[in-house]
Amino acid sequence: MATKRDYAYKPGYAVLPGDTLREALDSLSMTQRDLASRMGRPLKTINEIIKGKASITPDSALQLERILGIPASFWLNLERNYREVLARKKDEKRLRTEVAWIRQFPLRAMAKAGWIRTLKGKLEQAQELLRFFGVATPEQWRGFWTDAGVAYRKSAVFRSDPGAVAAWLRRGEVEAQRLQCQAYDPERFRRALAEIRGVTLRPPDVFQPETTRLCAEAGVAVVFVPELPRLCISGASRWLSPTKGLIQLSLRFRSDDHLWFSFFHEAAHLLLHGKRRIFIDDDDTGKDGLEAEANTFAANFLIPPPAFKRLLKSTPVSEATILRVAKEIGIAPGMIVGRLQHESIILFSECNHLKQRFEWANRTRRRAAA
Repeated sequence: MATKRDYAYKPGYAVLPGDTLREALDSLSMTQRDLASRMGRPLKTINEIIKGKASITPDSALQLERILGIPASFWLNLERNYREVLARKKDEKRLRTEVAWIRQFPLRAMAKAGWIRTLKGKLEQAQELLRFFGVATPEQWRGFWTDAGVAYRKSAVFRSDPGAVAAWLRRGEVEAQRLQCQAYDPERFRRALAEIRGVTLRPPDVFQPETTRLCAEAGVAVVFVPELPRLCISGASRWLSPTKGLIQLSLRFRSDDHLWFSFFHEAAHLLLHGKRRIFIDDDDTGKDGLEAEANTFAANFLIPPPAFKRLLKSTPVSEATILRVAKEIGIAPGMIVGRLQHESIILFSECNHLKQRFEWANRTRRRAAA
């Protein structure tokens, strides 16, 4: 009689369960008709199992255990492995027709950042990308990552590649999922923003963890994700769930005025503009309604209108005035310099030494450093 040792399950390759069943029957000098009679099943069913046209069900596996002395778990594992391999082969055949899909992504940069592995075969690389994006097929990727729900502001100067945008957004999503956040509370988020405003004076090793902590306590994940090639984005905001928001920053221009304006701009979207859209900031002028509203919120939150009016009383605006007003309202002077430059009150070449400049301390760790 067949024993458990004779038919130990060996995963990792496809074995037609019917072949193993035929061998077991031969070892016992038992015909398919005999087995059908002992199981109380039609002969046709046994023949279809032998040929792989029918699957071994849990009930059949238990019957085979009693009749052949081979554990039901063996038959079920054999069947499961066989069907899985068939499904993988079918999936690979379908995916081979779409491997050109991978060309739209900055694979080298994504691998260098540690987001994906670099694999030799196009099929394997496509499978790696699907795992990274968390989708089943390129078709599902197109539907999920390039749908009309993205409010992407196209500027006349900057153009971002859709593949790079999707990869950057996905990385932010992955990092945000790792952050433990309280349920979103808009009032607590507003209070957090007020505290973070003062953090603009601090160095990156202080402001980054403090901003992340304060926002997480209010239900918003804040992540810093470096830019990719062909990506012209400063920040993005969206909702991962009804109770968890996400603000994603790229540190694109490496200066404190751009970083903090982007942060408060994205915060405005979470506070003011509902939970169904993704907002991506590519430094357009923001003349459409929602973007203009977010710009106004960020500008006035950083520099309250009365303070800005006092600032403009000094004509021309001097460095001393900038430093004085910055100290009075408790923000970094770079915030004021950036606002004045943007509104053409001073030249873009003026007072840049008052801004803080940042670099990524370690790109694989995605930490900002002054």
